Amino acid sequence: MAATIKITVLGSGTSQGVPVIACRCAVCNSANPNDNRLRSSILVESPTTSVVIDSGPDFRQQMLKFKVKKLDAVLFTHEHKDHIAGLDDVRAFNFIQQSAVDIYGRDRVLEALKTEFHYAFTEEKYPGVPILNLIEIKNETFRIGDIDFTPIEVMHYKLPVFGFRIRNFTYVTDANFIAEREMEKIKGSEILMLNALRIQKHISHYNLEEALEVAQQINANETYFTHISHLLGLHEVIEEGLPPKIKLAYDGQVFTV
Repeated sequence: MAATIKITVLGSGTSQGVPVIACRCAVCNSANPNDNRLRSSILVESPTTSVVIDSGPDFRQQMLKFKVKKLDAVLFTHEHKDHIAGLDDVRAFNFIQQSAVDIYGRDRVLEALKTEFHYAFTEEKYPGVPILNLIEIKNETFRIGDIDFTPIEVMHYKLPVFGFRIRNFTYVTDANFIAEREMEKIKGSEILMLNALRIQKHISHYNLEEALEVAQQINANETYFTHISHLLGLHEVIEEGLPPKIKLAYDGQVFTV
């Protein structure tokens, strides 16, 4: 029997997080901890393998908050800053584990990391820089440790990015279009986590109405919206108006698959 995989929501917020700096809206001033959202990321763990999907600006805070003691790999959806900016802090795991951390992404993402964190890839490295082992992935299933990941290619405006299916859990963030061939990979998921940025339409993300349409098309047993901005509204209020089987994700939420 396959070992249980645990998935923890490290962050369910959009690029600015929630609360937004200097904002005085009701969401940013909410006392409900579910309205406090770090940048989008999840932790995928089996008994022997630990993988973080996306290391945004809150990566260090997330590792401390959720007491992550082991990291085998970071897997990237795409190269935007809110998904890569915290990568430097993997050097703590380099030190503790005395090894490089494997970094998985499509070729375009790996090239962006080489530019953004150029000091980690120079021939003569300054002491203490992160030690990263870059591994290219394509749109086909691959394995990290004992966990299989199936990429789901979605469009983030004009940028192709990856979501990932892990067993019967599918994680899609930063999307506003999914082609039918990729949608077929998602169908049959028991749990779907999908981005729903705000109420108003957006050029590169699903808004709430669009995310609901995709969720109803997939018809998973449970759907959770993530990559949420303060413009979506209060967690408690929005969730009350959602159809059955659809909820908002929140930081610290845990699933097993």
